[in-house]
Amino acid sequence: MGTDLPEQTAPPTRPNAQDVADYLAGHPDFLIARPELAAMLAPPDTQRGREKGVIDFQQFQVKRLQADLVRQGEARDEVVAHARAGLNLATRIHASVLALLECRSFEEMIAAITTDVAVYLDGDVAALMIEAPQRSVLRIRRSDIRLVTAGQVDSWLGPRRNVLMRQNVEGDPAIYGSAAGLVRSEALLRLEVSRHAPVGMLAFGSRKADTFQEGQTAELFGFLARVVERCVRMWLDLPE
Repeated sequence: MGTDLPEQTAPPTRPNAQDVADYLAGHPDFLIARPELAAMLAPPDTQRGREKGVIDFQQFQVKRLQADLVRQGEARDEVVAHARAGLNLATRIHASVLALLECRSFEEMIAAITTDVAVYLDGDVAALMIEAPQRSVLRIRRSDIRLVTAGQVDSWLGPRRNVLMRQNVEGDPAIYGSAAGLVRSEALLRLEVSRHAPVGMLAFGSRKADTFQEGQTAELFGFLARVVERCVRMWLDLPE
């Protein structure tokens, strides 16, 4: 008769350093449950210049908390700066709207856009474009309104965008004419004055590369565009 031999099993594999690190990362409360192990562990950089065998976890925790406070302070300062910038922009947009509402004619309103409003927004040049083959479409006889071909506004803004903020750019002569060389940042606003009128665009350019930036509050510039649309409809007696 044969004798059954006991089944042989492989010796257990000892965990390596990465196994231990992975386990501790998944169980951050491990030392709370096993405080006796704390005396056996040496935290980083806590024994330099100290007597051998002295372990100071408190100093390690304090340094980590200090680093966390620095990061939180930087995040707070960034939020405060963003809030202040938004409040400043809102104040300038409101001043621009008041300047438009105080105008007593269409011509005065266009002049206010290219002068007062541009200054309020910290711009150096403003331009107004209309997609129209003939200046008579809106009964406009002003040289400071630039006529462009149909579809041109979409080519600048994109078909689905109403506000575009760009920094570190070179001004487009098709928008700013001879002043294009000044422009290093810009805000482009789509104008849809009426269903019975062609699409337009209002552009503000600045010689500063960061006056208008991606991520700025587009809603405020969109609000300004809606005010301009209503003012144009009022002065030209157009339906919505």
